[in-house]
Amino acid sequence: MRRKSSTLLPDSIIQRLAGRQNGVVTRDQLLAAGLSPQQIQWRLRDGRLVALHRGVYLVGAVAPEWAYSQAGLFACGEEATLGQRSATRIWGLAKYPANAYPWVIVPRQKRIERPRVVISRIDLERRDVRKRHGMRVTSPPRTVFDMASIVDDPYELEALVAEAAFRRLASEKELRDQTERNSGCRGVPALNHVLRLEGGPQRTRSDGERLMLRLLRNRGIKGFETNGSIQGEEVDFLWRDEEFCVELDGWDGHSGRAAFERDRLKWAKLQAAGVAVMPITGRQINEDEDGVFDRMLAVIAQRRHRVET
Repeated sequence: MRRKSSTLLPDSIIQRLAGRQNGVVTRDQLLAAGLSPQQIQWRLRDGRLVALHRGVYLVGAVAPEWAYSQAGLFACGEEATLGQRSATRIWGLAKYPANAYPWVIVPRQKRIERPRVVISRIDLERRDVRKRHGMRVTSPPRTVFDMASIVDDPYELEALVAEAAFRRLASEKELRDQTERNSGCRGVPALNHVLRLEGGPQRTRSDGERLMLRLLRNRGIKGFETNGSIQGEEVDFLWRDEEFCVELDGWDGHSGRAAFERDRLKWAKLQAAGVAVMPITGRQINEDEDGVFDRMLAVIAQRRHRVET
């Protein structure tokens, strides 16, 4: 590869490249910019460059937010695209650790394996690829469709579908288009099932909420909204007509004392406005499902009687 002459110092060249590429550079890019193999090696030894993959380097000791995703793309070549769990994180549809293995899609004919990268071989259409944070990534509808092939829990898939709709990233029409264009793929039945749910897919943001949603459906309880808003407050499960809500409680659902206290203040405000609040913990659902169910039914019946009279 021909090198380009430059009057910039080697570290300036590296920083300029890294600034456009989420803190990551490749060996080929550095050689093309005029650095020698020895200059690259010196920087690897003293920690100014950190090898993430063969010929792919993090610049400095602290990885920017998208560094590992960018490195995974570089490791897999020009046609590589971030997909599945990496794409859900990029689009804000689900949590996935920044330093976890990136999920990368390459064309079917490309037979490669890379350590610390989860590789899928899929031929993507051009309309299913976008650019975000300077990286190739599957579109939100394609991301949800691909997740349908790897998610075992239908409630997790439902949460993805609902979150994509809530953020106006993937409509039901766009997801049905994915199932029609990819009719023979593994994820089609699971995604069709979610799209056919009575009342539509419900938005949940934690394992506890999905556990509660499962209980409500198994027990045939209807008329609720997930993460609905009432009196200016968002609640986990809301029966709007009855002015009744269920809130998932417990330290596992909070990020510390401040969040714990904030929820108590929210409940106090709701109760002062006439909204009945029932806190329920994950342990109660697991260990006393019948008791949780009976208490909920009793409150719902009381609230409906109050409204009717």
